[in-house]
Amino acid sequence: MRGGAVLCGLLLSLAWLGLEEEEDEEDEVLSDELEEEDGVLVLHEHNFDRALREHRLLLVEFYAPWCGHCRRLAPEFARAAALLRNGSESARLGKVDAVAQTALSAEFHIEAFPTLKLFRDGNRTHPVAYSGRMDAEGMALWVQRRAGPSATLLHDADTAAAFISAQDIAAVGFFKDLRGETAQAFYEVAAEVVDVVFGVAEADELFEAYGLSADTVCLFKKFDEGRTDFPVDPERGLDVAELTRLLRVHSLQLVMDFSNETSSQIFGAKIPHHMLLFLNTSVAEQQALRDEFRAAAGTFRGEVLFVVVDVDGYGATVLPFFGLKPSDAPTLRFIKMENNRKYRMEEDAFSATAVRDFVRAVLDGKVKPQLLSAEPPEDWNTRPVKVLVGKTFEQVAFDETKNVFVKFYAPWCTHCQEMAAAWEELGERYKDHEDIVIAEMDATANELENITISGYPTLHYFPAGPGRKMVEYRSARDVETFSKFLENGGKLPEEPPTVSKAPENSTESPSPSGTAEAREEL
Repeated sequence: MRGGAVLCGLLLSLAWLGLEEEEDEEDEVLSDELEEEDGVLVLHEHNFDRALREHRLLLVEFYAPWCGHCRRLAPEFARAAALLRNGSESARLGKVDAVAQTALSAEFHIEAFPTLKLFRDGNRTHPVAYSGRMDAEGMALWVQRRAGPSATLLHDADTAAAFISAQDIAAVGFFKDLRGETAQAFYEVAAEVVDVVFGVAEADELFEAYGLSADTVCLFKKFDEGRTDFPVDPERGLDVAELTRLLRVHSLQLVMDFSNETSSQIFGAKIPHHMLLFLNTSVAEQQALRDEFRAAAGTFRGEVLFVVVDVDGYGATVLPFFGLKPSDAPTLRFIKMENNRKYRMEEDAFSATAVRDFVRAVLDGKVKPQLLSAEPPEDWNTRPVKVLVGKTFEQVAFDETKNVFVKFYAPWCTHCQEMAAAWEELGERYKDHEDIVIAEMDATANELENITISGYPTLHYFPAGPGRKMVEYRSARDVETFSKFLENGGKLPEEPPTVSKAPENSTESPSPSGTAEAREEL
């Protein structure tokens, strides 16, 4: 009996220890303590409410540990957190591992990484989607504009003159009533456009000093024409989206120099077309071409952005994207930003008239795009995975006797690299099938007239037969699933859905210049 009692006591002790450990673990999991990493609050479902209560403004990044864009954003996000901490404790930055915190991801409808949302005054039901730049200063300014008045009140002529003189770019709203709807819409614009400093004026003496009689937004700048006025329509009032667009367009120089400092402005302006002059700025004869280029630019302001690219400087980074070498300068290229279609003159002509005529012809659809193509490797057709280029794509992909499965990739894309082995294995598996072709194409060095690749890797299936059909593959990226797709004639057989690892279904969007921001899909 004594031995049984000892054993029973021992089991009870172990049970109590186990319960204590479970309670400790549960307490740890359920803790609402706010911890930080690099000045950024680490948030989860148990401390999220506390973070909202303690910070009036909270910008939250929902990220995935495997997401390349998230990893690149991390140091900028930490720097933005430090900038905000130097200003006020009321605004903070936080981050959520959206893969681990599935409840938060579902609640806030997270569909891509990274996703940034701003929570204000503890409200978790209507967060504001982040719409600013993805650098530290841009994120900090975007939050700060929402922390206090987004525009400075200018009381008199001296105050206004000093304010305008101190800025390279300043937008001042002159309104008869600062409490009216028009002024409130202006404050909305001021919160959004962080590249411009904003002021507001109501005093009659200021209307007189600047030659105004009615509500007007004036953009003052230390370049180009110096001042641009945007009168407020008395019937329609001030349109937030339209004024935001106009300020972004007119706050850019008429001709932009492409550099590390200006690249975010160039891409952030959202002007649909760019006209590029590639030149070597150290060569006087080439530098002189800027004057004619500038003379052509004014005609297309807001529709086409004119940009000078120094092939011997920062601009050298974009030369491969256009298939150019430094020795090709001076030369001109037009690009449509929505699909990266590029156009060039038959002969480089640099007069203002020639440039204007060329731009107008492209906009009117009278010029065909210039499509890049690498040279095919000698053994391109003998490998298990066929290597396609622009010149050979048509004859292979639209061969009516073959079912062709093509991977469009970018050499720098991490997801493409991760699935490379699976694609090679797929090629080996089907190398002896006469009617199935496994192929790949570097979409950064080769372009197609009727197919636009907007993310990497992109997989398209071209079935045999007439009609030039194409099917986009959007399922798991492993050899067995690929095989099921091919064996079933270009569609997956009906079966219970399987959940694949998130990285397998991710795409990296193209960013050839390294400056356009992109997000990764779930």
